Amino acid sequence: MAKPAKKQGTGAGESFARLPAAGKAGIGIGLIAVLVAGYYFALHLSLDEELESAVAQHGQLRQRMTRAQAQNAEYLRLRIELEQRQGLDQANLRALPAEAETASFLQDLNRLAELSGLDIRLVEPRPEESAEHYLRLPVRLQLRGKYHQIARFFYNVSRLDRLISMENIQLGQPQRSAREAQVDEVIISVEVLATTFRRTPSAEAQAAAPAAQPRAGT
Repeated sequence: MAKPAKKQGTGAGESFARLPAAGKAGIGIGLIAVLVAGYYFALHLSLDEELESAVAQHGQLRQRMTRAQAQNAEYLRLRIELEQRQGLDQANLRALPAEAETASFLQDLNRLAELSGLDIRLVEPRPEESAEHYLRLPVRLQLRGKYHQIARFFYNVSRLDRLISMENIQLGQPQRSAREAQVDEVIISVEVLATTFRRTPSAEAQAAAPAAQPRAGT
């Protein structure tokens, strides 16, 4: 009578089943170690590389941000300096204009004399006088009024933006007002040379000339 054939594929299973518990535990630990090693090399190392790359990129971005902040601070400083210089240039231009502006100058003198209550007897522009860095524009004035009115006129002239020099001041003999013989009604005649200034053409051309551009590599 024929013997039954042995089943294929059961040898390994039977061999594993015959192993003692310690052997089975060793095989299990080995499999776990293989899985952990595979996980470490497949996932952990790639994360480390990504982390190192991210840290390096973060350092570069911080450097760029620091440079950008420094450049922004320098831009703001230069902008404030430019605005201050523009304001100073405008103030200098009002104090020492490029043109004579004689009509405007005479209007200011007449306006201040009237506001001070003075009687304007003479307004006589004189020819321009050349100096080294500027031109003088003198105007001869003859005024009449009370002492405090004359003082107010000189004070108001000193507060104008334009540079004005009050020179050769000559006071006439005090006279009583025809209305009443009171001390505060004493009238004084004054003659003064009101001189203003303007830039010379050479100084104006120098002020308008652009600044020299720095050479490359300096």
